[in-house]
Amino acid sequence: MAQEHQGLVAFKGDPLTLVGDAVEVGDKAPNFRIANGLADFTSLSDCDGKVGVLNVVPSLDTAVCDLQTRRMSQIAGELGDDLVMITVSMDLPPAQERWAGDADVENVTFLSDYRDHSFGLSYGVRIKELGILARSVWVVDRDGTVRYKQIVPETTDEPDYDPVIAAAKELI
Repeated sequence: MAQEHQGLVAFKGDPLTLVGDAVEVGDKAPNFRIANGLADFTSLSDCDGKVGVLNVVPSLDTAVCDLQTRRMSQIAGELGDDLVMITVSMDLPPAQERWAGDADVENVTFLSDYRDHSFGLSYGVRIKELGILARSVWVVDRDGTVRYKQIVPETTDEPDYDPVIAAAKELI
């Protein structure tokens, strides 16, 4: 049975339960097998040799997730080719592709955790009550170690971008 964690996130003030393994800074980043399209899969190991930023959003079709992902795309463009920006959500791959095309977002790989929730459970960010992922940002170094973690306490708030930028710059 998956671990449950309470008191870390809320939705409009109502507490929620996160399900999965708690990952801490200094831990080896859990690998995952996640949808890259409807039939293709990818994993964290596909980013080996680069700094990875995992931008986790509940759904791209919401205002805060839209803002967050656009900002992360901008950050990725500023930090250059030694960084891989990955946005993970529960949105189906066609919805991610539509959103990315409409938003004209570059510098971001979109991955969907809709199939088996491998990412959410591996990182401890699957929201039990809503069936979506908790808003969070993870910075993983070139060797696959988590160097920065931010789980946003209020699901309707954006993350604090400055420490994400600082952590990524330090590793590039």
